[in-house]
Amino acid sequence: MLRRTFFSLMGGAAITLAASTSSFAGGTKAKMDIVDTAVNAGSFTTLVAAVQAAGLVDVLKGNGPFTVFAPTDAAFAALPAGTVESLLKPENKDQLVAILTYHVIPSQVMSGDIAGKKADVATVQGSDLAVDATNGVMINDASVTTADVIAKNGVIHVIDSVLIPSS
Repeated sequence: MLRRTFFSLMGGAAITLAASTSSFAGGTKAKMDIVDTAVNAGSFTTLVAAVQAAGLVDVLKGNGPFTVFAPTDAAFAALPAGTVESLLKPENKDQLVAILTYHVIPSQVMSGDIAGKKADVATVQGSDLAVDATNGVMINDASVTTADVIAKNGVIHVIDSVLIPSS
């Protein structure tokens, strides 16, 4: 059940920018923070469960700004069997925190800010992500499927793979 919940949290198919902005965040003037935006979307229940298990809710409800690369449920489902359940165990909290914070940049980066560019970007976890926006947008090996989901303390970009930091 935790795996299904965790996978649900990261859901999201390709949605137009206008639809994603209004349906996830209430229009261009967002009233909800990143966590509430994810909860309200109804398709990020697994991510929310992981953020709760990692003790990161208050951080992601904070002032920010943050950029969160949110994997879809299908991305989590593609992980080896038992991975999500294992990560959600209290004894693996440090590993879960490292993986989740690897999906977060401590600033707001909109798709228009990187269009046509390549860059390495530092994450909250401390490692860099390779961003390639020269032909679509790739974050390491993950594709951005929905960009610019606005929250009052940052932005969410939905991705199709879970990002795993190097050991």
